[in-house]
Amino acid sequence: MKLIDSTMAELQRALDVRMRRHDVLAGNVANADTPGYVARDLDFDAAMQIARQGPASPPLALAGAGAGEPGAFLPIVPPAPPAQGPAGAAVGQEGPLVPIAGTSPGLDRNAVDLDRTMVAMAENALLYGATAKAASKKLAILRYVASDGNA
Repeated sequence: MKLIDSTMAELQRALDVRMRRHDVLAGNVANADTPGYVARDLDFDAAMQIARQGPASPPLALAGAGAGEPGAFLPIVPPAPPAQGPAGAAVGQEGPLVPIAGTSPGLDRNAVDLDRTMVAMAENALLYGATAKAASKKLAILRYVASDGNA
C-alpha cells in the first residue's frame, strides 16, 4: 500500500511551482528600476505539465568520487531542469517564463507595473498557503491512521 498517493505528489509539485513563480515575481519587483527590464511571469499550467512529466520528487545525486565511501563528505547535486517545455516553449531555470502582457514600458523602457506585480504575488501567496494547508490536512489524516485513531 502506498502511503504517499498521487494527491500528495500533485500537492508537492504545486508547492514547488508556486515557489518558483514567487521567485520570478520577486525578481520583477527587484528590477522595477532597471532600465529596459521586461516583466516576466511563470506560466503555472505549463510549469505543472513539465513537473508532471518528471518524477514527483527527483532524487538527489551525490557528486564526486568516493560517493560510496563511508564518512566522505560530498555535495548533493539536484537534477538539471528540462531544456524545453510543452510544444517547445522556452524554459528557464525557474520554468516556462512569459512576458507579462498589458504593461506598457515607461520612458526607460522598464515594463514592471508594481501594483499588478504585488497583486500577483499576493494571489500566489494565498494559493501557496491553501495548497500547503491541503498537504497538511492530508498528512494529518495519515498520522491519524498510523496511530490507529489515537490522536
